[in-house]
Amino acid sequence: MTKLSVNINKIATLRNARGGNVPNLLKVASDIQKFGAQGITIHPRPDERHIRYQDARDLKSIVYTEYNIEGNPEKTFLDLVLEIKPTQVTLVPDAIDAITSNAGWDTIKHAAYLTEIVQEFQRNGIRTSIFVDPVLEMIEGAKKIGTERIELYTEAFAHQYSLGNQNAILPYTQSAILANELGLGINAGHDLSLENIQFFKQNIPGLLEVSIGHALISEAIYLGLDNVVNMYLQKLK
Repeated sequence: MTKLSVNINKIATLRNARGGNVPNLLKVASDIQKFGAQGITIHPRPDERHIRYQDARDLKSIVYTEYNIEGNPEKTFLDLVLEIKPTQVTLVPDAIDAITSNAGWDTIKHAAYLTEIVQEFQRNGIRTSIFVDPVLEMIEGAKKIGTERIELYTEAFAHQYSLGNQNAILPYTQSAILANELGLGINAGHDLSLENIQFFKQNIPGLLEVSIGHALISEAIYLGLDNVVNMYLQKLK
């Protein structure tokens, strides 16, 4: 079964819109795990517009499943992750002003930079994952860097699938096959939803984990959080 890690950034966005502590981010994270999710993901950004750095620290004692922190490894982020020591860190090449993630790493151009960062996290017992587009050369580059996992950036698949183009899965399947051959673990995320997750899972051999936030939280407005988490778990079997 592929693990479901729920990204709770949107819960923080809703809380921050009014100030105070409603909804309570820590309780939501605790409840999501009780509902059956196997992990919690956060993506703190420098402006703290949703997840705050203190949230990341506070969640350490709440997350008893897998704790995944995503972000661009600038110094503040590096220091935060090394302080918390989550289960996994996912390296994402976000610009400071990015609304959301919009590209994977060029693992060839940035090989030396990423290698140094990956080694530092690994020395501290933190599993690393590199956010990549479904491009074979980028998968090979990730292997040379020494990361344990990659996270396939799935926006292109999700958009094309919504238009009826099931062939959009092909570069992801090919990337997964190569990753398996190279001994890289495979995660995936971005715009995955109840509509497309089962098809994606069925076509990605060796898919270990998906990180889902925006769609899951949006679907939960209509269907309820407990219900939606378990709907994903059923589709990921």
